[in-house]
Amino acid sequence: MITKDTCDIYCHNEEKVNRVQSKMKNNDLEGMAKIFKALSDQNRAKITYALCEEDDLCVCDIANIIETSVATASHHLRTLYKQGIVNYRKEGKLAFYSLDDDHIRQLVSIALIHHQEVENHVS
Repeated sequence: MITKDTCDIYCHNEEKVNRVQSKMKNNDLEGMAKIFKALSDQNRAKITYALCEEDDLCVCDIANIIETSVATASHHLRTLYKQGIVNYRKEGKLAFYSLDDDHIRQLVSIALIHHQEVENHVS
């Protein structure tokens, strides 16, 4: 027998609905979604992970780590920079990137732990 995962009524608890909707209006959930969207690309996830492991890395080293061209790595780094995930500094002809703050490191760590738990639970 297949169970239906939808409700047969319109709204179970209107008070909770109104409370959550009110809080949602006071937070920038679109901005939050943009951070997760930026991190959802595998190359950008790899870059962010690499920067969790090393405090700062040159673009050319990042390109080697993720096994892409410098141009591709730079493209992904620009996206991460625009979303406030990474910072950069120039030293002559070199560009070094680092995580913007420890919150990103925490997000990556939590996501990896959660993924491992899901893998263990599903297996």
